[in-house]
Amino acid sequence: MEETDSSVKFRGQLLSIDENLGKDGVEAFKFLCRDLISSKKLESVASAQEIFQHLINNDLLNKEDTFLIAELLYRIKFNSLLKKLGYTKEGVQEQLPLKGRVSAYRQMLYEVSENLTEDDVKSAMFLLRLHLPKKQSTMTALELLTALEKQDLLAENNLGLLKETCYKISPELLCRVNRYEQNKEIGQANQEFASSSFTEQPFGNSVTTVQKSSSINAPNTKDSYTEEFGSLKQHVARFGSLPARQDVKAGNTAVSRNFISEQSAGNEESKTTAEKPAQYKMDGPHRGYCLIVNNTNFVNLLERRGSHTDVRELKRVFTWLGLEVEIYDNQTSTEMRKILQKWQSDQKWKDNDCLVFFILSHGESGQVYGTDEELIPIRTIMSYFTAKRCPLLAQKPKLFFIQACQGKKVQQAFILEADSGDSMGIQADAQTSGYISPQQMASSIPDEADFLLGMATVDGYFSFRHVREGTWYIQALCKKLQELVPRGEDILSILTEVNEDVSKRADEKGERKQMPQPAYTLRKKLIFPKPVVSLPSFQ
Repeated sequence: MEETDSSVKFRGQLLSIDENLGKDGVEAFKFLCRDLISSKKLESVASAQEIFQHLINNDLLNKEDTFLIAELLYRIKFNSLLKKLGYTKEGVQEQLPLKGRVSAYRQMLYEVSENLTEDDVKSAMFLLRLHLPKKQSTMTALELLTALEKQDLLAENNLGLLKETCYKISPELLCRVNRYEQNKEIGQANQEFASSSFTEQPFGNSVTTVQKSSSINAPNTKDSYTEEFGSLKQHVARFGSLPARQDVKAGNTAVSRNFISEQSAGNEESKTTAEKPAQYKMDGPHRGYCLIVNNTNFVNLLERRGSHTDVRELKRVFTWLGLEVEIYDNQTSTEMRKILQKWQSDQKWKDNDCLVFFILSHGESGQVYGTDEELIPIRTIMSYFTAKRCPLLAQKPKLFFIQACQGKKVQQAFILEADSGDSMGIQADAQTSGYISPQQMASSIPDEADFLLGMATVDGYFSFRHVREGTWYIQALCKKLQELVPRGEDILSILTEVNEDVSKRADEKGERKQMPQPAYTLRKKLIFPKPVVSLPSFQ
């Protein structure tokens, strides 16, 4: 009887996961299981239940060991379903090195698929039309990769066509493929691959840069795609309480002592103008645009009360700084993507100096919610404005600020609400130690120069919002911009001060704290010109 009860419980768990997985989740499961279940069997699979049964038949899944399903959920970021199997995100991460079954090759392909936009897939289908089923006019990224594998044009030891395609339609993804090959060559392909994944990555504690390569021509050379706009060693700064002088993003793993000495000497009056760190051009016909997506009302999630205060202050400060402010309230994930597409192709960028983009919403690790409660990876949002996809913004600074939780920690204090996506309670799968390695940091933002990403909090933790006075992070940012821009401070120095401000804040009991986390691939100092008008007062 006990055996029957445990069997029923086991299958009930699987059924519950199937009911919550959705079509996209099933397709992701099928793709990640291609090395575990025969292709012929997978072709006829229409539900997660069928996948589970195949895994049971292959002795890969049973009521005593459900880790493979937990791994699959973790890989596709359905961490909220882990609790149905009794797992947490941290628990899965700890066991992956010993119990993980999804190969590094399969993980790499899945990451590539996650970062291919619909336009990228269409371009790839056009390039590869002779190799794809003629009757199929549309495909998802996973279907495209699966078709190439079926044609023996893509395999663990045959990545040439994939690399060539990435080079032509989305060069930043080529770095991901090259990194996989390098790890494989030095015997690291069987190590936990997620620790360097840009689709799962938390945002790092370290200052991040990209090293210039002398050539980007041949897609079959290692690291053939690197930033073509010059060396990032022109400006390396420290972020206050965050670790400094961390590894650089590509190439050398440490900044040379000679370079550090040069930067230290930069404050000396005797240094010549030519030796001083370069600055981004901020004197064009138009300063730029500040775009604000402000999501407050959701289908089931808590209303983000107090966010209007942040929007009001952001509009006031960035208008004062000379930018035109556009506000988008309560956008679904689909509407957010349409906004990104609109601005990606906008011809206005030709005469503008910079882009500033704020997203105020609920969020989870590395992702933000639309009002329809669909998640969008932050890296995907930023990728719309790479030099290839938005050439009019090439070599111009692109600043992204994310005010959203990146996890769920402890219960909030009275009058404080956490910008998480969970209205029912605390989710253990969102908690982390808060430490992000330099290697993880290296894949947090696009593999291109001129980006800055300001996160309200480190991965896995709440960010806090006062229901009347707004969020700690946005209010501190606006305050420091007002104080330090007139003094000629650059944006990295200002963010250091923001970190200091927010780190000193706490709830009424002094128990809840928050630590922002910036990352960047800026090549030069970014200094907003001192405004010639007074800061407008609240209307």
